[in-house]
Amino acid sequence: MSLLERVQADVTAAMKGGDRERVGALRLVVSELQKAHKGADASEDDEVAVLQRERKRRLESASAYRDAGRQDLAEGEEREAELIDGYLPEQMSDDELHALVGDAVAETGASSPNEMGRVMSVVMQRVQGRADGKRVSALVREKLAG
Repeated sequence: MSLLERVQADVTAAMKGGDRERVGALRLVVSELQKAHKGADASEDDEVAVLQRERKRRLESASAYRDAGRQDLAEGEEREAELIDGYLPEQMSDDELHALVGDAVAETGASSPNEMGRVMSVVMQRVQGRADGKRVSALVREKLAG
């Protein structure tokens, strides 16, 4: 069962359960996943990228709403982000990520923050959606600066 099919099944279950907020959030996710499928043969990596993008949008919106003093809307966006989290692969532990970043730094021979891009490209290919880009970026910067 693809991720899209799983989300569609959850939309149906939420509709039967009368959970309007969940139905609305999942329908938006289904729409984005369907758009990704139309472009080409969508792989699971593409689906994960779509989910990560949607999660990031929700968190950015929540932050903007909070800055504007709209706590109620911010909480709604955060609930949607949590809902999307449930479909993302399990995140890597800090230890795993540290090891991966260390290996990538050694492999690329990077020694200064100017070479961060080379290390990031290697790490992000290996992470494949199991760690947030900001988290990876902070670790790579820390490794190269220290």
